[in-house]
Amino acid sequence: MSVQKVVFKNASSQDLSGRLELPADRYPHSFALFAHCFTCNKNLQAVRNICKALTDKGFGVLRFDFTGLGESEGDFAKTNFSGNVEDLLAAARFLEQEYTAPQLLVGHSLGGAAVIFAAAQLPSLEALATIGAPSHPTHVKHLFQSSLEEIESSGKAEVRLAGRPFTIKKQFVEDLERQSLGEAAKSLRKPLLILHSPQDDTVGIKNAEEIYVAAHHPKSFVSLDGADHLLNNKKDSLYAGQVIGSWAQRYLSIEDSKPDALKTKEQVVGSLEAEDGFTTSMKVGNHFLTADEPEHYGGNDFGPSPYELLTAGLTACTVMTLQMYAKRKGWPLENVEVHTSYGRDHAQDCADCEKDSAKIDTFKKRIILRGPLREEQKSRLLEIADRCPVHKTLLSPTQVLSALDE
Repeated sequence: MSVQKVVFKNASSQDLSGRLELPADRYPHSFALFAHCFTCNKNLQAVRNICKALTDKGFGVLRFDFTGLGESEGDFAKTNFSGNVEDLLAAARFLEQEYTAPQLLVGHSLGGAAVIFAAAQLPSLEALATIGAPSHPTHVKHLFQSSLEEIESSGKAEVRLAGRPFTIKKQFVEDLERQSLGEAAKSLRKPLLILHSPQDDTVGIKNAEEIYVAAHHPKSFVSLDGADHLLNNKKDSLYAGQVIGSWAQRYLSIEDSKPDALKTKEQVVGSLEAEDGFTTSMKVGNHFLTADEPEHYGGNDFGPSPYELLTAGLTACTVMTLQMYAKRKGWPLENVEVHTSYGRDHAQDCADCEKDSAKIDTFKKRIILRGPLREEQKSRLLEIADRCPVHKTLLSPTQVLSALDE
């Protein structure tokens, strides 16, 4: 995954700060735009996890701070819900001008409501997803319920949200009350995915039902069972991102934008951010996957380790080679299973087996052949198992050439 700092202008010509995340090979098949929750920012861990899961699916994702929040310019006290929608449209214009117009919108909490309102003004949009979204923007009023009287009488009040002070003005509340998300959802003619936790005690699950009923098909609901509103558990936010990424690809017009010079199935790209530990985003041929290390080694165990990937290559090549050979010979090999393990063992002919230097890298393949095969056929297939291309590569003189790329 590649992360780039970006800055673009809002409707008032103030700078909004964002992060553009690209998949490992930096050539996304399409772009998504993410809207964070009320008074949150683009660097919330759940936001980053969802965006990472999307880039692992090949998306480019722009996450940004709404006006007056995080690193973006402006005074939060002067903003409102309508301004958040305008910020989303500004972010979409930035993507369209500098990269490609977004096809997917994702919104968390009040950001989920904002993407539904913004959708009608984005012709490039092909699908959108909400996470823990309220069915009416005024739902956030309960966060400063005790200050509503002061806001009404004085025109503003300072409230504490998530431990931080924010000034909420009367115009903010009035703007929330003017919005009708139900009408916006009814007029929405785009595929919609609604994700919500039944245990969400900030925005109740009833909100998801109301949005679902208002929207037209195609629409889908996924329960984030056990998750809290902010998806503080890393597995919950990664799961949400993975589900959105898989669901959205059914509705998007995905084209491979990679230059012809790089369109090689042998191309493997790995990308690792400093803060990600061992969790590595990869593109292998035309497929995106994650490599990692086990938890006991300091990883997250979100994917196979490098040696497991190497062992997997040998295993896959072996079963493919055996089936191909059997078919060419017309032999009744119904199924082949290869169980492969890797370790460092003493060489069979070592002179001093007590020394660590006498150990060599060892792959052990246990082969199971199913079908009415004769014994001579099984013996021949065992010989062929050692002739698969990856097996021969591992045993042949090999060089790995490394060079810095600008």
